[in-house]
Amino acid sequence: MTIHTEHPFVPPEPERDALRRFRGRLAAPVTVVAAGEGRRRSGLTVSSLLIADGEPPHVVILVDPDSDLRDRIEVGTPVAISLLDDGDQFLADAFAGTAPAPGGPFTLGSWTETPWGPAHDGRSWIGARLASISSLGYSDQIVASVEHIVIEGTTALSHVRGRYRPV
Repeated sequence: MTIHTEHPFVPPEPERDALRRFRGRLAAPVTVVAAGEGRRRSGLTVSSLLIADGEPPHVVILVDPDSDLRDRIEVGTPVAISLLDDGDQFLADAFAGTAPAPGGPFTLGSWTETPWGPAHDGRSWIGARLASISSLGYSDQIVASVEHIVIEGTTALSHVRGRYRPV
């Protein structure tokens, strides 16, 4: 039971950060960027991502500079970027560090070791190699050259207005 009709500590909407409010209205893909193998695997839920077509194609992601994944990657590191699907909401939260994952988030779901890192089974994924890392705002911008693409299924998971939605 609660006496509040809304969250008691959230400021009124006009007082909230306008950029965050704008970003929250943009539908964003929900992915897990993973690197390493065995006990040295690391992964992070990433929604700040874009694909740049070309020869070669590139993927650009923004990663928290204090994340475990960022600690384990450098220029030249291969990564697997798995596109999550409806039903993977808990997995996304676990890799984001907002949901419990006893034994680590890789114990949730089924993963295949690839030359680029762990890829989530039954999901579309990209194998890429880090080409550059630079600071951008509060994040590290990672540019990676796409080396391999696997397409599975026809749907994906997006995040908009604080909620997951299948697309």
